[in-house]
Amino acid sequence: MIYPFTAQSQYRLAQITDCHLVADIDGSYKQVKPAAHLAAIVRSLVADSPDAVLLTGDVTQDHSNESYQLLAELMAPLICPVFCLPGNHDDVGQLTALCQQRPFRPERNLQLSGWQLLLLSSKGDTPAGVFLPTEQQWLTAQCQRSVQPAIWLFCHHHPLPLNCFIDKHGQQHQAALWQAIANEPRIRGIAHGHAHYAYQRQWQQVDIVGCPASSVQFLPTADWQTSNAGPQWCDWLFSANGTVRWQFRRLDIM
Repeated sequence: MIYPFTAQSQYRLAQITDCHLVADIDGSYKQVKPAAHLAAIVRSLVADSPDAVLLTGDVTQDHSNESYQLLAELMAPLICPVFCLPGNHDDVGQLTALCQQRPFRPERNLQLSGWQLLLLSSKGDTPAGVFLPTEQQWLTAQCQRSVQPAIWLFCHHHPLPLNCFIDKHGQQHQAALWQAIANEPRIRGIAHGHAHYAYQRQWQQVDIVGCPASSVQFLPTADWQTSNAGPQWCDWLFSANGTVRWQFRRLDIM
């Protein structure tokens, strides 16, 4: 299924990732209250009116029914569509059911003027990421169907090593993923979550953007260390002329 956006000169999207909600709205994850962080981001987005929100995985920590209900309550003030990808902590069945109610949407192929945004599932049976043959076939088919001059990918797991502890849970099928990207020269970049770490780099002339977590940030160290730097996300601006810009955002709610 393709979600066609109204034709316009540019689109502002917000990427939120790694919310790690728990069943209790006042519950904690790594010494922060993830629901309070997400609620603060949603209040900011309601004021800014983006064209869409992308949730790129690990929306809950305990994958309980209550945590998904809490996510629905927190996102309810948004009037724009919300698209979701599963992370390693997510329950695919519950996330799929959630995407049947507003403001959530089930599509993974978003058509903008000048751009095709494709949401890749990298969820496997372990915390590490996968790029299964079925997903490879889906990506190829969506690219073949697209008439847009530029394509951007979103996923949960980081596609290349970051030289820190999170790499043991990175993308296991990196070669297959990058071969698929090389096969489609219109792919301009890939953005992800999972690492709880904001960064940008290029690989084989493709931009890679790591979105910071809405909950806590992970330090790029050999051992697992976390930092409460406030609610964070990434703003995206896709223009019909083929340009794209992104900005890491942070709120101070301390």
